[in-house]
Formats: sequence, C-alpha cells, structure tokens
Amino acid sequence: MLVKPAGYDDRADGERSSVEVYLPAAVDRAALLAWYQANRARSAALFGIIDPDVYCEAPIPLRHPFVFYEGHLPAFSFITLVRNALGEPSIDRRQEDLFNRGIDPDSLESARSHRRADWPSRADVRAFTAACNARVIAAYTDARLDDPSNPQLERAQAAYTILEHEEMHHETLLYIVHRLPDERKLVAAADGRDVSPDRSDPVAVPAGRATLGVRPDALPFAWDNEMPEHVVDVAAFGCDRFNVTNGEYLEFVRVGGPVPPFWVERGNAQWALRSFGSTIPLPHSWPVYCTNAQAAAFARWSGARLLTEAEFHRAAYGTPADDERRQPWGDGAADPGRGNFDFKRFDPEPVGSYPQGASAWGIHDLVGNGWEWTSTPFEPFSGFAPMATYLPYSADFFDGEHFVMKGASPVTSRNLVRRSFRNWYRRDYPYMYATFRRAWN
Repeated sequence: MLVKPAGYDDRADGERSSVEVYLPAAVDRAALLAWYQANRARSAALFGIIDPDVYCEAPIPLRHPFVFYEGHLPAFSFITLVRNALGEPSIDRRQEDLFNRGIDPDSLESARSHRRADWPSRADVRAFTAACNARVIAAYTDARLDDPSNPQLERAQAAYTILEHEEMHHETLLYIVHRLPDERKLVAAADGRDVSPDRSDPVAVPAGRATLGVRPDALPFAWDNEMPEHVVDVAAFGCDRFNVTNGEYLEFVRVGGPVPPFWVERGNAQWALRSFGSTIPLPHSWPVYCTNAQAAAFARWSGARLLTEAEFHRAAYGTPADDERRQPWGDGAADPGRGNFDFKRFDPEPVGSYPQGASAWGIHDLVGNGWEWTSTPFEPFSGFAPMATYLPYSADFFDGEHFVMKGASPVTSRNLVRRSFRNWYRRDYPYMYATFRRAWN
C-alpha cells in the first residue's frame, strides 16, 4: 500500500514524492506550511489504516498506545513552536502535558510505570489536536518564524523541528502498527517478490578520511547530534556489497543463532516473515531485520564485525578520488530511483534492487531498504550543544545503551535522507526496520 498525502508531488519532472526540504536562505513560510500540512495528511492516512477498536491498545509494551501518538504529534508541534518559541498561551495544559513526550523504557517492568487507563476519548483528542493544528497553521501563516534574538527561533529552528519530528514519528507509528494482527490493519497484503541476489566478494575500501556531522549553516536544519562537522581518519577495511539477507541469516539460525523478530516459525524448520500487511514465505533475498545484538552475533559467527559509524560514512560517501559525496550516488537529490525509502512501500525489496543508488565503491542499499546498525554507541560529537527547541532530544540517550543507525528504511521520509542524519536505538530493541552489513579488517 502506498500512502501519499495531499500536497505530495508525483510529477515526472524530478519524480518528487514529497515537499522539497532545501529552502532558500530566507524562510519560505508557504513551503513550510505546505510541508506541515502534508505531514498532517500523511499522519491521518496512517492512522486510517488502524482498526478503530485497537485505538487504546499498545501492540509494543515499551511504547504508548495509539491514542498517545494521535495526540502527541500536533501537541508537540503546538508546544514547541507556538507555546514555547512564540510564547503564546496554552490550549489545554493537562492534555499538553499528557501528550508532550513519549517513552523509551529499558524493560517491561519500567514500562509499567507509564501505563494508564484514563486516556481521553478519541473525540476529545481530536478536538484538542484540531485546536493545536489551527494555532500552528496560524503561526506558519503570520508569526515571525526566524528571530535571531530568540534561540528557539534562530534560523527558524522551531518551525523545522516540528516538521522533521512528525516525519520521524510516521516511522515509529508504522513499526507499532506492524505488530498488530493482520486483520486489524486496513492494508493490502505484501508483495513478497523474491529473487536470487548476485552475491559477490566483499568490497575493499582503502584508508581515507570521512566527514561526520554538518556545519550549522550548511543546511536549513539539522538535529543537535548531527553537529558539529568534523573529519576522522578511517583505516582500510572490507565490507559486504549488499546487506545480509534473510537467506544468509537462515544458515545462522539453523545452527542455533537467535531468531530475528520479524520471523515466524511454521514447523519442520520452515520460516515465514511477518511483513507489514501479511505473513508470507520468508523472502531469502530481502535484507534481514534484526536487533543490534543479533547483527553483531551473526557477524562474529561469520568471522566479521559490524561497521563503525565512520566506516559507514567512508563506504557510503567516500570516493576513490579521496573526495566525498552528498549522497552515496553523488550530489543528486534522494529521488525514487536511488533506493527503497519515502513510503513507496511498507516492506523491503530484494537487496541490490537499486543499482543507481550504489556508492562510488559499488556498495548497494546504503540508503533505503532498512536502517543499518553500526557498532558505534550513540554519543555526542566533540563540541555538541543541545538544541534550544528540544533540550533532551539527544542528551537523554547518551548512555552507552543506544547504538547509531545510518541510512534509511522503506518508511523514512526523503526529507531525512542526508549524510549527517543519525538514528539510534537500544542494542536489543526488536521492532525497528534495521539491517546490517559485515566488515572485516
């Protein structure tokens, strides 16, 4: 099923599938407003595939129920831009506090402390969110969005924060929906296309330098953990040309390796895959989605290890000429021919399906088809400063328990497909659309 909100552009000139991110230096309030409204339309479309009877259920016990997310997205936007940055009055302080921030408990026991039985009715939530939306739209229409005297409005930080925040939560919402029984999702069955991938020898990447992070003035917006820009030396290494597939990982499972969280056993050593819309025979050519711990275990079993964050950058953006690209394929935009991202589908595709997205070294699927686990703990870059609009966004997770993921999944907005973007989750978190490739010294 393809989810495209109103306002998304599918014209042939550039094959755009979402609102363009890279705006002129001066704030283009019309473009920002269109982006916000497109996000809201996509959120509505995604909530529309959930059976209303499960509105107050939490398919993932480590996350809130769906009711929270329907309230959270517009509430966060209102709080961040209108209430906090612009200093305007509250709408409903009780609901603002209730829907302000999600949870990331480290165990089911700690998750229990966040459970509640007194969520507002859907009608009340929608009345509250309608009020939030109206105030945010008014701000994009009339308020001063870029004010150098206000750290939360400098370079329109609050206006951008809420846009990328909602897009990231589209992916969160979908991996939660994924855990519902198939009959509770109003979505078509999966396309289980499977092929025999052209496996090849590992790619040798010579020693060189990699640029991590980004300068604050290089993009209209970046999250605090993406800054500052810095260059690191990377020793020579080898890595898989393609992500590790279900078929390859199956060999590990047969000798006692841990079973990936999206697999379903059907007896007689037969395995199926819980795709987004249905359970299908295990597609051997799709990238395996697994936890960081499972990825590291497979790598050790096969005499390898996971890439570091710096090695990912070298493999994805470096070139034999010792320069660096904006994207693995060059400096062109993240268009649909470069990879499986931006909601073209909810599921992976066979590895190597997008040769036009390969890096200068001939390494495939570095962006799209699944986030890529690295062995790098999520930590601040030297010179890190928390962002004024969202002080705990990154800092709360610099705990040694979360690991960096790079790239993008099928349901990552193209607006987040940039070299400096960093994602992160706990080592044993089993719900993410995350795969890996092996590295060798």
